[in-house]
Amino acid sequence: QVRLVESGGGLVQAGGSLRLSCAASGRATGSYSMGWFRQAPGKEREFVAAIRWSVDMTYYADSAKGRFTISRDNVENTFYLQMNRLKPEDTAVYNCAAGAWLCGRGGRPQCDFWGQGTQVTVSS
Repeated sequence: QVRLVESGGGLVQAGGSLRLSCAASGRATGSYSMGWFRQAPGKEREFVAAIRWSVDMTYYADSAKGRFTISRDNVENTFYLQMNRLKPEDTAVYNCAAGAWLCGRGGRPQCDFWGQGTQVTVSS
């Protein structure tokens, strides 16, 4: 079992930045890949970014490329989503997740474990 706890959401003006954190605990967290997803009101959940624990490999949705950076701290078992140049359309509940590489993206199986979510609101 893997437990994920997000933090760092909040209200920010357009053009601003936020850093989300996801603290992972439990057995064999290092064997999973980690991802960030978001869901805006009335919309389906969408993939944002993913990272592997053991190798330097990341993947971003087109909407995140150039503005968001996913990173990890293997010692602290925490991974992050640095979000810059935020836009009102980035407003959503952001969840972190653990599972197979790129789980939940496209037609791939869903991730195995999910955090509770953190709200990000970007005002115009």
